[in-house]
Amino acid sequence: MLSRPVSFVVAGTFGAAILTAASAPSPLYPVYQRLWGLSAFALTVVFAVYVVALLASLLTVGSLSDRIGRRPVASAALALLALGMVLFARAGGAGDLVLARVVQGIAVGAAAGTGTAMIMDSAPDRRTGSVVSSAVPAVGIALGAVLAGTLVEFAPLPRQLVFWVLAAAYLVLAVLVWFVHEPVRPASGERPPLWRALLPSAGLPAETRPAFLALVPTLVATWALSGLYLSLGSSIIGSVLGVRSHFVVGGVLGVFFVSGAIGTAVSVALPPRPQQWSGNAALALGVLVTVGALVERSTPLYVVGSVVAGLGFGAAFRFAVHALGEAAPAGARGQVFASMYVVSYVAFSVPALAAGLAVGRFGLEPTVVVYGALDVALVLVALVVGAVRTRRAERATALRPCATLDA
Repeated sequence: MLSRPVSFVVAGTFGAAILTAASAPSPLYPVYQRLWGLSAFALTVVFAVYVVALLASLLTVGSLSDRIGRRPVASAALALLALGMVLFARAGGAGDLVLARVVQGIAVGAAAGTGTAMIMDSAPDRRTGSVVSSAVPAVGIALGAVLAGTLVEFAPLPRQLVFWVLAAAYLVLAVLVWFVHEPVRPASGERPPLWRALLPSAGLPAETRPAFLALVPTLVATWALSGLYLSLGSSIIGSVLGVRSHFVVGGVLGVFFVSGAIGTAVSVALPPRPQQWSGNAALALGVLVTVGALVERSTPLYVVGSVVAGLGFGAAFRFAVHALGEAAPAGARGQVFASMYVVSYVAFSVPALAAGLAVGRFGLEPTVVVYGALDVALVLVALVVGAVRTRRAERATALRPCATLDA
């Protein structure tokens, strides 16, 4: 059995690795489009089926690790993810891509809440756990985009090598997660039957619901933007900005997610209230700069906008994960974080699918401009909701001493 510090490292690696696969195909989409004559809508469908499978998995087995333990769920998800990578490596058309994405979505759905809960379980404290668990999605996505772009541009077997490398890594990690630290779980007699836990559901403990609902606008704004980057980002960089190198495309996509990880770490130094508003404000500013870069056809300005938006993404998402970690009972963390990812991935996929449909009718640039405006509007809603919730909490705190004196 691994020590708790080593378990924390393995859990963090697991959390990042499951989302490395999510971005690995992104730099290859233009290649698939040219090779097989796929439309922008077809690529969006390939993106969307992944999220449909992921949501179905989250709603059924997303909280299973609360019942049977983190290790078996994590190991099985990694083995299934390795199979998805093999299917990608052997893909010969759009149908094969759809199958690979479905397998990948099921695996990531099973692993998403489990990975976050595993990190929080093995972290030395809740603050460190929230930092790492909110940073690893951005780190994993950035790694996948940069790794794929580099291997496609410079390595042999440009359409296959990245997937073979990831498949091997997932199999190794599937063995390692069997040895991580596991929290003690209640006896099975204290809980409903296992089959009931597998029924599609997305519940929350009563004490967690107010915090969760207040954080929904933040979750939607952050993940809707990341969905745009992963579904249409390579087309934006290639078609609008005129970048032809797969390595550069992967690097530009990775900039947003790398800065997201940095934003997560930097936000820890801020008090809770500045964490929330500064993250959302940076997200809105970055989106506006990015849209301006498209209008001006400026790749450097697009990179600057991506950096600022990424910093906001990291800070805002870290605040949400930390708040939910504080509000969630230890025995229900898998359920709470699975519900968080249900909301996140709906926001990740539905707007991106709508954007893919809109591109065919209105064009890429107008679609991205409207998408950006809607995301900024969501950020403003998140700021208002956060301010109202903070004011209510302060009012409740101020009244509590008075109530004590009266008693």
